[in-house]
Amino acid sequence: MLTRKTKLQLVAFVLISCTALVYALIRFTDVGKAFGDAGYTVAVRMPDTGGVFPNGEVTYRGVKVGRIGDMRLTDTGVEIDLNIEPDAPPIPADVQAVAMNRSAVGEQLIDLRPRKAGGPYLKNGSVITDTKRPPGTDDVIEELTDLADSVPTDALRTVVNESYDAFAGDYGKDLQVLMDTSSEFVRGARKNLPDLRQLLESGNQVLSTQNEEFDHVRSFATDLQKVSEALKGSDEDLRKLIDQVPSSATQVSEVVDEIGPGLSHVIANLITVGRIADTRLEGLEQAFITYPALSAGAVTMLRDNKGEAPLGLTLNLFDPPPCVKGYEGTVRRKGSDITNDPPYNKDAYCAEPKGSPINVRGSLNAPYNGIPVGEATDEEVAANANRDQESLDYQRRMDGRPDHLTVSKTVTSFGGMLGLG
Repeated sequence: MLTRKTKLQLVAFVLISCTALVYALIRFTDVGKAFGDAGYTVAVRMPDTGGVFPNGEVTYRGVKVGRIGDMRLTDTGVEIDLNIEPDAPPIPADVQAVAMNRSAVGEQLIDLRPRKAGGPYLKNGSVITDTKRPPGTDDVIEELTDLADSVPTDALRTVVNESYDAFAGDYGKDLQVLMDTSSEFVRGARKNLPDLRQLLESGNQVLSTQNEEFDHVRSFATDLQKVSEALKGSDEDLRKLIDQVPSSATQVSEVVDEIGPGLSHVIANLITVGRIADTRLEGLEQAFITYPALSAGAVTMLRDNKGEAPLGLTLNLFDPPPCVKGYEGTVRRKGSDITNDPPYNKDAYCAEPKGSPINVRGSLNAPYNGIPVGEATDEEVAANANRDQESLDYQRRMDGRPDHLTVSKTVTSFGGMLGLG
């Protein structure tokens, strides 16, 4: 016979068992829907199930909001019911249903991922057509098989052997240092990301320019190869030159040491000569052009084996006339006067204005202080027109000289050239 205590324990056990059974039925089954709000059901249309199964979880942004219901075949695939719980938050109608695996053991579920926040929202009878499913296991295995078959066995064996050599011994430590340094490099690049982006953009421009100049670069490389081949062919001569350079350099150094003090003065004086020549480059150029022609003409004038030079010389005096303005204060004396010299007229200078046709090659038009006088303007030339004939007549009357002195006969001596016989 059961005691009172035993009866009470049995009653307590039955009550606890019934409570646990009711909780399990409501928590893990759909029994609760028969006693309250069942929520609402939406349909998802997919080409295939994607591995999901009835009673699987339905999540919204990763949070459980219902379970998978019935599945029906259609002409285009399968239609899956999603039973959304009544206490689930509002889910936007613009949503994507993604069939996915919760873990590697194959616990499939459907996750609802909205594209935007706000209404309209899903309701009973809504249909979701935007879906995404994971690749099938058979497809993954087939792709992996094709990948494995595409790898050449000999090349794979070479890679494995080289990898072993790369990681064996001290090379592994070097690789670890390289990886650590790479990590530091990545951190530095992330820290200086704007500068790195600008560098990449500039590098793109540089590479584009190099691509455009590809033909020139290739031509340069070809020419450089030719130069290298020429140097290779002249290797012996270059070696001799290199051997002789030290002794020649020593001799040059000795010469510089010997004439060093005087050389500095010569170079300093050449600066003045260079400044003078700089302002007269055009005249020097004309002289260098004319001198070879004069030298050639002088050779043609000499008669063979006779020592004679058949030369006709015409002296044009006062054309153009010399400058006399500005020299009025100079004391005139004859050439036969050998008495004491009068004092120099230090104030004498050519007072002809700029643009005057008189003494055009004289000191009037010489560069002053290293600066050329410059070309006269039309106004200056017009202001000095018709003065050359007046000056010429004045000089002729003063000196009693003819307009031209012409020697037409052939002369054989310098005295005859001067009209002395």
